[in-house]
Amino acid sequence: MPNNKELKNKYDAIIVGSGGTGLTAALQARKLGLNVVILEKNEKTGGNTSRASSGMNASESLVQLQEGIIDNNRDFYEETLKGGGLLNDRAMLKYFVNHSALAISWLMKYGVNLTDLTITGGMSKKRAHRPGSMEPVGFYLTSRLTTQVKKAGVDIFTSAKVSKLLQDKNGRVNGVEVETEDGVKTIKAKAVLLATGGFGASKDIIKKYRPDLVDYKTTNQPGATGDGLKLAENVGAQLIQMNFIQVHPTADTDNPHVYLIGEGLRGEGAILVNKAGERFVNELSTRKIVSNAITDLHEARKIVSNAITDLHEDGAYLIFDYGVRAHFAAVEFYDQIGLVVHGDSLDQLAEKIGVDPYNLNETVSNWNKAVETHKDKAFGRTTGMDRLLDRGPYFAIHIHPAIHYTMGGIHIDTDTEVLDTNGNVIKGLYAAGEASGGLHGNNRIGGNSIAETVIFGRQAGIQMTKYARTIK
Repeated sequence: MPNNKELKNKYDAIIVGSGGTGLTAALQARKLGLNVVILEKNEKTGGNTSRASSGMNASESLVQLQEGIIDNNRDFYEETLKGGGLLNDRAMLKYFVNHSALAISWLMKYGVNLTDLTITGGMSKKRAHRPGSMEPVGFYLTSRLTTQVKKAGVDIFTSAKVSKLLQDKNGRVNGVEVETEDGVKTIKAKAVLLATGGFGASKDIIKKYRPDLVDYKTTNQPGATGDGLKLAENVGAQLIQMNFIQVHPTADTDNPHVYLIGEGLRGEGAILVNKAGERFVNELSTRKIVSNAITDLHEARKIVSNAITDLHEDGAYLIFDYGVRAHFAAVEFYDQIGLVVHGDSLDQLAEKIGVDPYNLNETVSNWNKAVETHKDKAFGRTTGMDRLLDRGPYFAIHIHPAIHYTMGGIHIDTDTEVLDTNGNVIKGLYAAGEASGGLHGNNRIGGNSIAETVIFGRQAGIQMTKYARTIK
């Protein structure tokens, strides 16, 4: 456990999990006067949030206006609803959209300055806010929030796994049992927040709800095993939309460690090509559409054992140039760990990745014409078309779809209160972030998860404080 502090027997609020949601909630609750502790089962803070790379969506923000972008909450709402298959919880989505710009401004108050903009699939405007340095948003956010949380006087204990929620005789959640290096300890509290993330790394839960995805690799950190969902279920909470699991279209799965290749790379102008060196999809359609398009790629029909057979291709390639690379700093990390193939020319790049050089040159030429006219006749792409692919050297990253996000989870209301199977509030228990379900429908829009952690993390901090003030 860090901080060299002793875990107390009682706090006003216990927050389980130290990703974006937990850190935001802790900071907000502490600033409102609560005595708060964060319990994190992993050895390090940050959770899945620290792996996020694209941005944090918001509409009608001051940053957008500074960049000359006139946006409106209604469009953000409608596009997110459409992207989620019209299955989003409407009340949660409305709260989310209407509090998005405020969340950007709130972060700036604590030195988290998301002053650059990019675009993600399913969005019509640049809503994904990211650091001016264009570094990956997740680690930037969690590292700075961790500093602010500690500065505010919140204790953070790692290697501390919550194994049970405690309730009083009336069913109100009033504490936890936590497994530490020093043994099991009981801690009492007026409110408990489950900010434990999703279950993208849990083979057991995925097998139960989506057996068709059980063999997919995951971009999630190993601790994303749905712990909070199990804790909540054990006190009667309802789980919703558990079969809604998002497969991210662009992940490097060629190595033991799976690396997410952020959607912002396509937002800055990268394209996708198949083995023939040709585009095959609007790269900034929703993740569901792009993932399916990659999965459905087939090699040219071949004669195998005297039978004509369609063979699935081995993923696809992201293609980009130096100009795109200069606007997406995460590429430096991808390159450092060996995921990026270099070519001084498109011919050389094509040779290195084994695609047809003539087709690749033709594809890039056609794409550049589409960018110049802002008309993608082939696939109807209208966003992420700010720059030509004409500045060598050229680069490629081999990608496959991988499990990335779990839209389902604990049923909550807009106050982040946990609901039981009868729709009643379980007093004293809150949940937010990927641990909760309902906001995203059947497909999450890129950039909305970071926004969710901050928007509903703040709400959880506010509502826990409001509730705690009623408890003597």
